[in-house]
Amino acid sequence: MSTLLNKDPTVPPLIQTIFARRSIRKYAGEPVSETDVKTLLEAAMAAPSSSNRKPWQFVVVTERQTLDSLAEAHPYGKMLFEAPLCIAVCGDLSISERVWIQDCSAATENLLLAVTALGLGAVWLGVYPVEGRVSDVRRLLGIPGEVVPLNLIAIGHPAEEKEPRTQYDEARVHREQW
Repeated sequence: MSTLLNKDPTVPPLIQTIFARRSIRKYAGEPVSETDVKTLLEAAMAAPSSSNRKPWQFVVVTERQTLDSLAEAHPYGKMLFEAPLCIAVCGDLSISERVWIQDCSAATENLLLAVTALGLGAVWLGVYPVEGRVSDVRRLLGIPGEVVPLNLIAIGHPAEEKEPRTQYDEARVHREQW
């Protein structure tokens, strides 16, 4: 096991947060504060972006009926029945058609790390490129045609605990050349 997973006080807190980030699918009923929601969105928007275009758009969902509709529509989104918050990360094609996926993925990872740093739990639910999911999420959230939902992030106070981990695999590391 990596010494980074042993909560070594010499390991920077950000590295500890990276290893602590796990997919959390069970949530307590407590809502996520507006302060935390804003912090999550600020962290997401602090992500790097090609040519600083920032093609991301976010839909914050807290209404139970909408969360339940998303849970019914997404085949892997049943945890949304319990989650008090969902953030849809979307790419605005009118801003960037070329690298919106990469930019929005960077924003998503920042969001997920911020969730962990705040003591919350989250799981990333893929939407794009599955056309049925894209059209369902677009319809349920009123997303305009030039904006594509990349993913849904279910967020809440965790009702499950998972140990920090690394998935490091030396066999996937190539030095200088393949």
